[in-house]
Amino acid sequence: MESAGGLIVLALFMVVMYLLMIRPQQKRQREHQQLISELDVGADVVTIGGLHGRIEAVGDDYFDLLVNPDVVLRFQKSAIARTVTEDETADETADEDEAVS
Repeated sequence: MESAGGLIVLALFMVVMYLLMIRPQQKRQREHQQLISELDVGADVVTIGGLHGRIEAVGDDYFDLLVNPDVVLRFQKSAIARTVTEDETADETADEDEAVS
């Protein structure tokens, strides 16, 4: 009878681990795949390293990012962390203007 109680505790532990760790990670992976599949030329993005740029070209498994008028860098699609919204771009421009003043 004691072993049945141990199996129940083990099963409950596995269910809790699934609900708290595995399922949220799978959701984040699906969201990231959707983000990458929806990106197109002209989108402003941030890489996992924090580099901001605009997508100039799209390949099978890479993006070319324009980071400066004369600099285009190639990144794996998986290196894109997020897109930059218009609100964030406006905030960055305001911060730069304040820094110059």
